[in-house]
Amino acid sequence: MKNTVYKDCRLTMKENENHKTIIKIGEINIGEDFLMIAGPCSVEEEDIMFRISEELVKNGVRFLRAGAYKPRTSPYSFQGLGEKGIAILEKIKNKTGLKIVTEVLDEYSFDKVDQVADILQIGSRNMANFSLLKRVGKQKKPVLLKRGMSATLSEYLMAAEYIMNEGNPNVILCERGIRTFDNHCRNTLDIAAVPSLKKLTHLPVIVDPSHAAGERDLVIPLSKAAIAIGADGLIIETHLIPAESWSDADQAISVSQLGEILDFIHAQSLNKPFKKIKKIA
Repeated sequence: MKNTVYKDCRLTMKENENHKTIIKIGEINIGEDFLMIAGPCSVEEEDIMFRISEELVKNGVRFLRAGAYKPRTSPYSFQGLGEKGIAILEKIKNKTGLKIVTEVLDEYSFDKVDQVADILQIGSRNMANFSLLKRVGKQKKPVLLKRGMSATLSEYLMAAEYIMNEGNPNVILCERGIRTFDNHCRNTLDIAAVPSLKKLTHLPVIVDPSHAAGERDLVIPLSKAAIAIGADGLIIETHLIPAESWSDADQAISVSQLGEILDFIHAQSLNKPFKKIKKIA
């Protein structure tokens, strides 16, 4: 804690062993209850999105992830449905009761995303977009901040500091894998970052095994590792027909595979119970 690398992490650092931020959304207390976020990488056509959402609700998932605006490495890749995607997410939210987690890409799209999102996601490419961090910091909705693909933990916490310094204390950290020399998976999941962050900071820490893996066969074991190491939640790319996902198809898992992860969560003696809900007609 006395390391000078963290000297400017004034708001993110723990004051004492029991200092802990709990973020309440509906009946879920993030940081106490296990947070499960699932859904496709991108918002797709309305029919398939509703079918996916209905299956998630049946399995007790309360938070839907899907990007209407998608930053992509290649300019030729699918960039998202934009405002049409936001409209689809709004319909799903109103009909199913699911909470929406979706990425805010830039200040231009902020107001459009803000009108429907319950949690604003900052992707890894934008971890160091300081003007965007300040913008999400000026409102009170929770922010899911993904670690940059080459960021140290001190750099990562400083990004969270930008948000909190603007007045928003509701930050959720997300370890999503970092870039290393190896290529056996898309990124290398820094599993040690979870207990390290939980020792340093009072903020909730979740894991994205999908982007770390890049392959669906790795998502379940990485999810189990994250649960075992004490993560406060998971965000997982899930689809009815994973191979037909509009983006990141290789790392999407099926609803039945998601069920295996949910069963594993329920089987653990966790202090963060996974709360189920009934399907909303």
